[in-house]
Amino acid sequence: MNTPNHDFIENRTFDEIAVGDSAHLVRTLRPEDIHLFAVMSGDVNPTHVDPEFARSSQFREVVGHSMWGSVIISSILGTEFPGPGTVYVGQTLKFWRPITIGDTLTVTITCTHRFEHNHHLLLDCQCVNQDGLKVIDGTAEVMAPTEKIKRPRVALPEITISDRQQRYLHALELTKGLAPIPIAVAHPCDTESLRGPLQARDAGLVIPVLVGPEAKIREVAEREHLDLNGVRIVNVPHSHASAETAVRLARTGEVEALMKGSLHTDELMSEVVAKETGLRTSRRISHVFMADVPTYPHPLLITDAAINIEPSLEDKVHIIQNAIELAIMMGVPEPKVAILSAVETVNVKIRSTLDAAALCKMADRGQIKGGLLDGPLAFDNAVSLIAAKTKGIRSAVAGQADILVVPDLESGNMVAKQLEYLADALMAGVVLGARVPIVLTSRADTAETRTASCAIAQLMAHKRREGMRK
Repeated sequence: MNTPNHDFIENRTFDEIAVGDSAHLVRTLRPEDIHLFAVMSGDVNPTHVDPEFARSSQFREVVGHSMWGSVIISSILGTEFPGPGTVYVGQTLKFWRPITIGDTLTVTITCTHRFEHNHHLLLDCQCVNQDGLKVIDGTAEVMAPTEKIKRPRVALPEITISDRQQRYLHALELTKGLAPIPIAVAHPCDTESLRGPLQARDAGLVIPVLVGPEAKIREVAEREHLDLNGVRIVNVPHSHASAETAVRLARTGEVEALMKGSLHTDELMSEVVAKETGLRTSRRISHVFMADVPTYPHPLLITDAAINIEPSLEDKVHIIQNAIELAIMMGVPEPKVAILSAVETVNVKIRSTLDAAALCKMADRGQIKGGLLDGPLAFDNAVSLIAAKTKGIRSAVAGQADILVVPDLESGNMVAKQLEYLADALMAGVVLGARVPIVLTSRADTAETRTASCAIAQLMAHKRREGMRK
């Protein structure tokens, strides 16, 4: 049995191999292996890449590509036995059973014949899973190298599989089984602001009520081939009237959520916060971005990056409480709240560090409930355990935050947009603290972002119903 040196890649020449010699390799199938193989090969058979379809197939779950196992055989031949200089001549394989996620394959290659005249080898190939069951077997024929080769092993680049569609579907899973909620969409007069609620309708999240100039809405729908069949349209002349009417529909209970269309945020929010006719409660209104970042193990809530420009200490109490309650609705039992600053120590010259210290003590005294707070924390300490340990920070929050509380709107907006545009985060945004959830997205946001935001609003509306029944 050949034991490889992992610092080098070294072959075994034809003369060094005898009949009966063997080598083996062990690999475990991960979800990212399936995705990477599909990208590389173009094989998007739904048995491998569509969990919903796979559940209805004969295997009842996603299975790996059969040829993934054969690639492990090729890996041994090319890197170890015989190794560099090997020329593949032929391969026969038989596939006995599927490979599912989490299966560990042990691949064993054994020399059965040697041919001196052309330096060919016949090799028996056997793949068994963790239960010792045969998965693949066959025979390979190779031309073995005749000269010794030993090279430093090349370090491969790390590859991150960013399956945005899968993360989008995961966001929609938050509300699986819930009935759609009526939502008033204020001024949906461009492509994305109209496509978003209609896509959310088709996903079973909302029943959109479109509030705006009917002729303009229908013109967009016709141009983009969007289906308005059965959709209620409340015809009003302009964006200001759209905001006013949408808020009124929420206040009277005709809808259970609001959604911003192609109008300015200030135009909608001025109606929401109006004293006599708005949707204010005793809680400060704030905004939360949900960011599903490929390089972070769970969704991050970022607050407040859209409503409160320079929040006071009292404002931050409300902002944090709003975010904690949303995280709990999303299934996080005790959200970890990182209060961000530029540094991780209290500095009297940096107000955000003083606020962080006060907020943590307020949580200790029960003035903020339901979450675990720590701060001040710099961004790296909040999301990286390595960074936190390097700086000697011992905390149940550092490195594994669920909620990031930013010092002000400017810093929060930058954090959220950088994650979206540089880290391929899937974003969703919602306003909290009003009588109903408000889907508040940028005019540049895609229909996908708007739909994911509708899922959060749907979840909040149902939780509100439960609270009212209690």
